[in-house]
Amino acid sequence: MLDYYSLFSEYLAEQKPNSANTRESYLRDTLHFLEFLSESGVVPEQAGEEDIQGYVDHLHELGRSPTTITRNLASVRCFYKFLIFRGLLDKNPAKGIKLERAEKKLPQVLSGEEINLLLAQPDITDPKGCRDKAMLELLYATGIRASELINLDIGDINLRSGVLYCRGNKGVRSIPVYPAAVVAVSDYIYRMRGLIAGPESGDALFVNLNGGRLTRQGFWKIVKGYAASAGITKEITPHTLRHSFALHLLEGGASVKDIQTMMGHADISSTQVYVQLLDNHVKQVYQDCHPRAKLG
Repeated sequence: MLDYYSLFSEYLAEQKPNSANTRESYLRDTLHFLEFLSESGVVPEQAGEEDIQGYVDHLHELGRSPTTITRNLASVRCFYKFLIFRGLLDKNPAKGIKLERAEKKLPQVLSGEEINLLLAQPDITDPKGCRDKAMLELLYATGIRASELINLDIGDINLRSGVLYCRGNKGVRSIPVYPAAVVAVSDYIYRMRGLIAGPESGDALFVNLNGGRLTRQGFWKIVKGYAASAGITKEITPHTLRHSFALHLLEGGASVKDIQTMMGHADISSTQVYVQLLDNHVKQVYQDCHPRAKLG
């Protein structure tokens, strides 16, 4: 396997007349990007725009500032220029990624009806469908990141007490799991997981049909497939369930601080975007439903 980090470092030193600080930033950002791809089971040469957009979404989820995200994307673009220079690629998959101002872009969410439609799609009589049902239920129940979901081990969920232990960069956070999600995960573990797991599965909670740990890219495709079969026309990603989890809790009366804790946001400003989303939602409901709202 190529030592991407060392070769990219040499490329920056020889081909790019940048300052030492700039090169250090590019290398640090690229290392984080390579770790993200590795966790998803994707090699850099095979990554597409969807993977790079997923990385940008991941940085947003971590609460990174717009300036930091812009710099990270510049680093990724430079890394792919290096791969093209080495003759490993013909085009730069990061070139078409556009960044919007974070303050103007609110998360896409699903309504309660759309959530129910999505969760009803998997066929739980089939091992794959049973697994997919468990994943979708657990993601909506806890609001964890897709990357955190696929890295879960069997021991990370206590089915008896209905608690998920999510291990992130800042430690372990405990998140309640509603009963229907506990039932779905329990059904998958005790009835279907053994039919698709293999020696290479280890303690991985969610495995693919070849027995390996499911990748983020694989889960992305699963979500999109069920959204299409449910007739949901919104452009959704695995993060859409996370955003829906937060908004629906806020609608139900949960505090922003509690939601921040469950979602693992380092900065509460990342959570407060859902307050703005709720305000916009309430205004839209008012406009649509109040009998005198549309009178001139």
